[in-house]
Amino acid sequence: MREGKIAVVGDKDLILAFKAISMEVFCADTKEEGETIIKKLAKTHSVIFITENLAEQMDSLLAKYKTKAYPAIIPIPSGGKSNGYGMQGIKADVERAIGTDILFNKED
Repeated sequence: MREGKIAVVGDKDLILAFKAISMEVFCADTKEEGETIIKKLAKTHSVIFITENLAEQMDSLLAKYKTKAYPAIIPIPSGGKSNGYGMQGIKADVERAIGTDILFNKED
């Protein structure tokens, strides 16, 4: 049962602060650890934040969850710096939904 549960997955040093605001935190240092945790959390959580560096390694698994209403899996910057992975995903989703790039309005 989901009941609005929120979790954060990633490197221990980066996600520990989320525990202070009552989020469940799950440490994952490798792609394999991350995939195991995400598969388990997907059954019980509504929102899962994941560090960009880990999310980028698990792109094929996360793509499976994009077609489902729950959980929403949201990449967050790793170590205070974004590598652009999260924004690329948002841009692709917006383009797929409305057929054009309204976020950056760049011509290819």
